[in-house]
Amino acid sequence: MGLWQINTDTLAGSRFVVSPLAEAVSALNALERGRAEHPGERAWLDAHLPDYRARQAADAVAARLVPAALGGSWNADFITPTPTGEGAPSFEEELAPVRATTSERARADLVVSLDGAPLPALLDRDDLAQRAADVLHWVWHRTVLPDWPRRRRIIEADIVARTGQLSHGGWAAALSGLRPGMRWLGGSRLQINAHDYPPKQLSGVRLFFVPVTQRSGWVSWDDEAERYAVVYPCSGALAETGRARVPDSLGRLLGPARATVLALLSSPKSTTQLVALTGQGLGSVGRHLKVLLDSGLADRRRAGRSVLYFRTDVGDVLVEAQREGERGANVLPARGRHELRGGTSEPRGEERRV
Repeated sequence: MGLWQINTDTLAGSRFVVSPLAEAVSALNALERGRAEHPGERAWLDAHLPDYRARQAADAVAARLVPAALGGSWNADFITPTPTGEGAPSFEEELAPVRATTSERARADLVVSLDGAPLPALLDRDDLAQRAADVLHWVWHRTVLPDWPRRRRIIEADIVARTGQLSHGGWAAALSGLRPGMRWLGGSRLQINAHDYPPKQLSGVRLFFVPVTQRSGWVSWDDEAERYAVVYPCSGALAETGRARVPDSLGRLLGPARATVLALLSSPKSTTQLVALTGQGLGSVGRHLKVLLDSGLADRRRAGRSVLYFRTDVGDVLVEAQREGERGANVLPARGRHELRGGTSEPRGEERRV
C-alpha cells in the first residue's frame, strides 16, 4: 500500500487550501470519464459534455493526450502540479507551471502515467505541455468558472467541516475516509491509497489538503520545493441536494433566507460554514441565528474555538411538520385539499394570500 510517514511537526503545520487548478483538473477528469457520480454532476455533464467531446474530436493530439495523462493508475505529474500554498493564486497563476513544463519532462511524465508503455507516436512532440494547458484553460473558462462562486462555497464549507472534525476526533477522524483507500493507521502513518508504492517520509515539508467538488482525487508532491498535497472529493459535491431542501411553507413562515439557515441546522454548523453554504453575508446569518435562538428553534454550544449552532427539538418538529404538510398536499386530490380548508373551493391565489 502507499504509505506516508508524517512527523508531528509536518502534520501540525499542514493545512487545507483552495486550488482553482485542482478543480479544473477534477472537472477534466469527469468530462473525460463522461459518467455521472450523482444527479448534480449529471446535469453538469449534460450541459458541457457535448461541447467537450466536440473540442476533443477537433484536436487529435488533445484527444490522445488527456486519457494518457489522467487515465492510468498515476497522473502525469506536470498536469497536476502541487499547490504552493501561498496566498490565493488565480487559475492562470496556477496554470503557468503547466505551460512552462519542458518537453522532456512532459514526455517522461506521460511514460510514467502510461505505466511504462512507449509514448504513442502522436504524442512524441514538443508542445505537449502547451496542449495540456490549453485543454485545462478551456475546461476552466467554459465549464467551471461560470459556477465557481457556488463551487467555492461548497469547498469552503467542507474545509470548515473538516477542521471541526479535527477539534472533535483529531487527525484520525479528519483524514480517515478523506478519499477512497485513505485512512490514518496510527504511529504517524497515513495510508494514501491501496497501490503498492514505496513509502515516503514526510519530515520538514509542507503538506496541503485540497478539496474539489468532483468525485476524483489524487496525491502529488514536489520534492525540490518540499511540498506535498492530497486532493480529495469534498462532501456534498455539486449535488443540488447538498443544500438543505426548504419547504415552501417554511419559507413563507420564516422568510426564505432564515428558513434556509434553520433547514441547514439539522447537524451542528458554525457561522462560517453557514455563510459558505448559503452565500449570505456574515451579518445576515448572525441576525437569522439570533432570531432562531430567541424563538427556541435553535441552540448553540462551543466546540474548541468554534461556536456551533443546531436545531432544537422544537425546530426539528417545525421543519418536519412543514415537510409532512407539503407531502400531504402533494398526494391529496384537489377535492381533499379543499375539504381540509373547510370544504371551500377558493382558487389557489386566495389560498396563498391566507
